[in-house]
Amino acid sequence: MSSQYKFENYSDIEQLKPQSKVKLTDLLSRINEEKKNEKKRNIALGVAAVSAVTVFGIILTI
Repeated sequence: MSSQYKFENYSDIEQLKPQSKVKLTDLLSRINEEKKNEKKRNIALGVAAVSAVTVFGIILTI
């Protein structure tokens, strides 16, 4: 089935082993990038909410 993980595609089994070392700088950069993305999403959601309230208010005043 298409959702099954196919091992035949790998010529070297070493590619499947997880790396034992984790770089702290990589983790910190990922966290910072996620914070930036979350901040952008929150701003977009806030703008959408304010726009919806504004449009609803304009419709009520007409």
